[in-house]
Amino acid sequence: MNNNSNLLEKLKEYEQEHSDLDQILIQLQEKHTVDFLQIQRLKKRKLVLKDRITQIQKELEPDSIA
Repeated sequence: MNNNSNLLEKLKEYEQEHSDLDQILIQLQEKHTVDFLQIQRLKKRKLVLKDRITQIQKELEPDSIA
């Protein structure tokens, strides 16, 4: 159960960071400040987080085969 609580904690962290990155990207687009490298890095980080979120969700599934 301790492992599940650790996974849930990480999941919440990743989801919050993913959401924060969404807001940052929206703000950058609204300001029309074009820093393609920064935007590219943020989007890449978002994808990494999404992969981690998906992996943790799979691990938390009750019928998941470990």
